[in-house]
Amino acid sequence: MFVVATAGHVDHGKSSLVRALTGRDPDRYAEEKRRGLTIDLGYAWTELPGVGAVAFVDVPGHERFVPTMLAGVGPVPVAVFVVAADGGWMPQSAEHLAALDALGVRHGVLVVTRADLADPEPARRAALAELRGSSLGDVPAVACSVVTGAGLEDVRRVLADVLRSLPAPDAGAPVRFWVDRSFSVTGAGTVVTGTLPAGSIAVGDELVLGERTVHVRGVQSLEQPVERAAAVARVALNLRGVDRRDVRRGDALLTPGTHLPTDVVDVRVPGEVPAELVVHLGSAAVPARVRPLEGDLVRLQLRTALPLVVGDRLLLRDPARHEVLGAAAVLDVDPPPLQRRGAARARAAELADVTGPDLAGELRRRRLVRGRRLRAMGVPVAGTPVAGDWYADPDFWAGRREQLRTVVRAFAAANPLQPGPSLEQTRRLLGLPDLDLVTALVQDPLRVREGRVVERTDDLPPAVEKSVAAVLTDLAREPFLAPDVERLRDLRLGRSELAAAVRAGRLERVAEGIVLAPGFRDRAVEALSRVPQPFSTSEARRALGTSRRVAVPLLEALDAAGRTVRDADDRRRLTGR
Repeated sequence: MFVVATAGHVDHGKSSLVRALTGRDPDRYAEEKRRGLTIDLGYAWTELPGVGAVAFVDVPGHERFVPTMLAGVGPVPVAVFVVAADGGWMPQSAEHLAALDALGVRHGVLVVTRADLADPEPARRAALAELRGSSLGDVPAVACSVVTGAGLEDVRRVLADVLRSLPAPDAGAPVRFWVDRSFSVTGAGTVVTGTLPAGSIAVGDELVLGERTVHVRGVQSLEQPVERAAAVARVALNLRGVDRRDVRRGDALLTPGTHLPTDVVDVRVPGEVPAELVVHLGSAAVPARVRPLEGDLVRLQLRTALPLVVGDRLLLRDPARHEVLGAAAVLDVDPPPLQRRGAARARAAELADVTGPDLAGELRRRRLVRGRRLRAMGVPVAGTPVAGDWYADPDFWAGRREQLRTVVRAFAAANPLQPGPSLEQTRRLLGLPDLDLVTALVQDPLRVREGRVVERTDDLPPAVEKSVAAVLTDLAREPFLAPDVERLRDLRLGRSELAAAVRAGRLERVAEGIVLAPGFRDRAVEALSRVPQPFSTSEARRALGTSRRVAVPLLEALDAAGRTVRDADDRRRLTGR
C-alpha cells in the first residue's frame, strides 16, 4: 500500500478532491460537512492501476489546525499539494510547504483544483515556483475540476507514476508507529490507528507504549483484517494491555529495545529560534525550552519524553507567531548534563562535526557503552565488543588497560604480602560499571586468580625471601620434615608470608600451616615405592622420615592427586600414576 497526504490551504477543495478520487468522504464530523472546513484528520483510500491500494490522509488547511495538519503529514512520505485556481498561493500554503520541507518530504504532486472557475495556469506557475525551492523540488502538476470531472484521470495517472518511483520501504526496520486516533470498539477493546512508515506489525506482536508492554490482538489495513501489515500503510491495531484513555494522538508504539525515550536532546537548528517552541515528530507535538550551546547547536528540554534516534528530523514551530521555523537535526538523544562553567561551549565543540549516526564518534564521546543502548539510540553497531555487550573507544580502552597495571602495582607496593586487589576493588578504582570489563582488561603479565588481579612474579620481599630460603635449606636435608610452629615463628613466617611464598611458587602448601618444597609429591612417591605395598600410615611416616602431623595430610594430598589409593583396612598403595 501507498500512503499520501493531501496538504495545502483549500479545505473544501482538498476534501472534494479526495472524495472524487476515492469515492469516500474523508470528513468524519457533521461540523466539517456543514462548514466545508476540515477540522481533524480524514482518511480514505482507492485502487490505482499498476500501483494497488493508495490511502489518503486529508489534513486541515486552516491556520488554527496546523498542529493537526502536522500530525497527519509527519509519518507520510508523499504529499498531494492542493491549491485552487481561483485562489492561488496563500499564506497558509506557505506554512504547509514549510512544514513539508522541514519534514524532508521529497515526493509529491501539485494539483490545481476548481479549474472550472478560473484559468489554472497562473496558480500552477506560482505554486511550482514555491515548491521548487523546497524539499519537494520539481513536481508534476495537474489541473482538475471535481465538479466536471475534467483532469481527475490525469491526477490518478500522475500520482500513480510518482508512487511507482518511490524507493521500497524497509520492512525489517524497527517499528515506530505514531498514533493519530484512539477509540474503543465493543467486544474488541482499544483500537488505535496511524501510518506505518517502516517495518511491519503482525498479530501477536509485543510493542512498547511508554513504560508498558502491549500486545497486538488484531491488525486491519483499509478496514480489512490482516495477519501482518508492512510499511508504508494505514493500519488499525486492536491492542491488549492498555485502556483507550491511556493512549492518545502523539503516542508511539515501538519495537522493544529501539528508540530511546528522552526529554533532553541536543540538536542542530536551522537558524535563530525562540526560547520556547513546539517540537513536532510523527503525530506528536511537544512544547520545549531551548538552551543555546553555541552557533547553530542547542539543547532542547522537552515537556514530555519522545522516542528518538540520532538522525531524526524534528519540526520546530513557534506557536506565538504561528510560524514553522524549520527542522532540527537530532545529534544526541542521551546527552551529558551541563553543570560546569563553560560546559555548553565544550559540548558544542564535541558536536561540531556530528552529522548523523556514527559509531566511532559515539564511542569517542561516551568512551564505554552497551551495544543495546547504541542500537536504541539509532547508532549502527559493528565490530567485536570488548566484553559482553560493552563497546569501548579504543583510546579509552588502552588507557584503562595501562591504568590497571598501575593499580595492581600500587596495591602490591602498599600490600606486599597480599595477592592483589579484588576484582570489585579494581572495578571501583578504574571507575568501570561491570566486573566483566575488569576481567577483559587483564592480559600478561597480569592474571586473575581466586577473584583477585595479580601480577605474575616470583619476587618476594627480601625479609620473606631470606626466611623461605632458610626453610628450603632445612627441607633439602629432610624433605618431609615440615617446619613446625616454633620454627616458623622464629623465621617470622606467618600465614600471609607463607601464602605469598606459595603464590610465588617457592613453597607448596600441604595443609594449613604445613609447607614443603615444590615437587614434594613426586619425592614422596619415590620414597614410598621402596615400601612393601600396601602400607600403613606408620610405615609411610617412617619411610618419609617425618612426623604424624605431616604424614597424614601428605598422604591425603597424594590421595587427592590420584597418586595413592586407600584400601578398606586403611592401608594405601601407589597407583603408578
